[in-house]
Amino acid sequence: MNRLIPRTLLTPAVLAIAVISIVPLLITIYYAFVKFSLLSPGEHEFHGLANFHYFFTDGAFLPALKNTFVLMFSVMLVTVVCGAALGLLINDAFPGRAVVRVLLISPFLIMPAVNALMWKNMLLNPIYGLFAQVSILFGLPPVDWLSHYPLLSIVMMVSWQWLPFACLIFMTALQSMDREQLEAAGMDGANYLQQLRYLYIPHLGRAVSVVLMIEMIFLLSVFAEIFTTTGGGPGFDTTTITFMIYQQALQSYDIGAASAGALFAVLLANIAAFFLMRVIGKNLAK
Repeated sequence: MNRLIPRTLLTPAVLAIAVISIVPLLITIYYAFVKFSLLSPGEHEFHGLANFHYFFTDGAFLPALKNTFVLMFSVMLVTVVCGAALGLLINDAFPGRAVVRVLLISPFLIMPAVNALMWKNMLLNPIYGLFAQVSILFGLPPVDWLSHYPLLSIVMMVSWQWLPFACLIFMTALQSMDREQLEAAGMDGANYLQQLRYLYIPHLGRAVSVVLMIEMIFLLSVFAEIFTTTGGGPGFDTTTITFMIYQQALQSYDIGAASAGALFAVLLANIAAFFLMRVIGKNLAK
């Protein structure tokens, strides 16, 4: 009887997880193996692996896969390097540090679509954007970033929004450093670069692992910035796996192919998470 009480209390949570995650996954698996188009919603003929073949042989698949990895690794590199630098910069006390911390964290609270609109209209616009005005100020021709450097523009948008998250994690990790160890290193004659190499960077190892794990999972599903600014173009230059699934489902009305792509995205995310968990597990075990 005593064993049944905890299980009974867990039942609502288990059912909620099943309804929210497992049931949609099962429906997606079903749709991936049937011929289902929104233009003929009543027909659900078994289609075998044809949906997967159609999705993987689509001309946009390889560019989308490449763009997904380029976007993900570029944003992770920028956020880890710049986040660690900012965390170290504001680690020591100075007047107004609390205000600076709030300002650094603020971009993470902005919705992705709003972030994309701000970058598109206020910063990257080739006529009245901030970058264009700075170029004109230095006598240079303005650059149409979204046309000439579309993927780089998306990387800048996403990096700007995820940089506060990395900075927050690194700031928290730096606060737990042993101050006596730092003081002892200073008394022994270690300069800042030596302290950075032998004390700060090793201490931030676990924080880097956490940032990479969380960012990798979420960056695989970047959509709002692409939809709001470039629409996957020019050509396939900013098309990612997530955006390709959207195109199959809501532009081509092919739910079967979109479901096959969604299963591939789930598999990709799980492989990435498994790889990172092994790396992080080894890191945390040290």
